[in-house]
Amino acid sequence: MPMPFKHLGAVAMLAAGACLPWAASRADEGERARVVQQVAHAVVRSGDAQGMAFAIVDKTGARLHVYDALGRVQGTAPVLLGLARGDHSVPGIGERRMSEIRPHERTTPAGRFVAEHGRNVQGEDIIWVDYEAAVSMHRVRATNPRERRLERLASPTIADNRISYGCINVPADFYDRVLKPTFRARHAVVYVLPETRPVHEVLGFLD
Repeated sequence: MPMPFKHLGAVAMLAAGACLPWAASRADEGERARVVQQVAHAVVRSGDAQGMAFAIVDKTGARLHVYDALGRVQGTAPVLLGLARGDHSVPGIGERRMSEIRPHERTTPAGRFVAEHGRNVQGEDIIWVDYEAAVSMHRVRATNPRERRLERLASPTIADNRISYGCINVPADFYDRVLKPTFRARHAVVYVLPETRPVHEVLGFLD
């Protein structure tokens, strides 16, 4: 059976056009979790995921929530996200070299995406979120010690979780143990919550 949901008033608040009242602080974690729960409830209630497993990326909370096709929570984990605040990808950014992407262009786009398994140019298995914008979910890479990516994931603050070019960096163990098995079918749905726009403008099914 699908997981139970409460606090339905939050869905009405989002559908009415309110922006998420989230600050980059762990103190607001409970409120963010309630809003994520309401989005998950709306996904199940509306059938928007079309019978597929799905995930919700809470950008302001720098957290990934994974659900099976029935809407049951499979796990949650911190993630690293695009360096720049914003909900759009620069047109054509997926065709540019990483060295050409300026810091303010390194955003993780918000929206509903049909994700698909794939591989990057290094042959690593990844989950494409927005193929045209070259945005994927993949295991965190700690190849550059100066970036301190593992430390950023483990830190008690979310202020340092913005570092990527736009991709969603997932703890390797969580990727292998939870995300990849849950997304074992060819396609799944990823909902990336906005940080500069009302949620209902990005996820229309909330109406």
